[in-house]
Amino acid sequence: MPHDTTAINKQRQDLSQHDSVWLFGYGSLIYKVDFPYLQCQPAYIEGWSRRFWQGSHDHRGTPEKPGRVLTLIETPGEICTGMAYRVSPDVFEHLDHREKNGYLRFFTPMTFSDGDKQQGLVYIATEDNAAFMGPATDAEIAKHIAQSEGPSGKNSEYLLKLAEGLEQLGVTDPHVEGIRQHLLTLLPESRQ
Repeated sequence: MPHDTTAINKQRQDLSQHDSVWLFGYGSLIYKVDFPYLQCQPAYIEGWSRRFWQGSHDHRGTPEKPGRVLTLIETPGEICTGMAYRVSPDVFEHLDHREKNGYLRFFTPMTFSDGDKQQGLVYIATEDNAAFMGPATDAEIAKHIAQSEGPSGKNSEYLLKLAEGLEQLGVTDPHVEGIRQHLLTLLPESRQ
């Protein structure tokens, strides 16, 4: 699958019949909400874990030196908490461009804190996309993140803002927190 998945996502789901669609955000969509929404609230999906296994050639890295960003990995028994946004279908024009680097849209059941359930769309970068980097140790991922930067800023900013966003949701993600702890030892501003 190519790096740019914009055209593929437009063909995957016809959203024109919907007045609104729920979107589940588990990474930068938690803290960088650069799109209009009708409603938002915390939610979770089951059977998935967030992992820094996706390369970023267009936001937190470059084609020559990609950064590392999140994707979801199927993990039976796990729960991934994030933010759900109810958006109008035209918002996906922007989101498909933002999430174009290997991410595909999938429908998934989401559960809100009040127990209500809805179908929503989630962007997942599967291992068959050209930017997939795969697993590494927390220390290796932290070192990679510390050295990466792209048009959207430093890769470390992505991780640290995500950790803050998760903290505001009352979520401790062991994968994110493990990498954050390693990253803090590598950043000059953290050593003061």
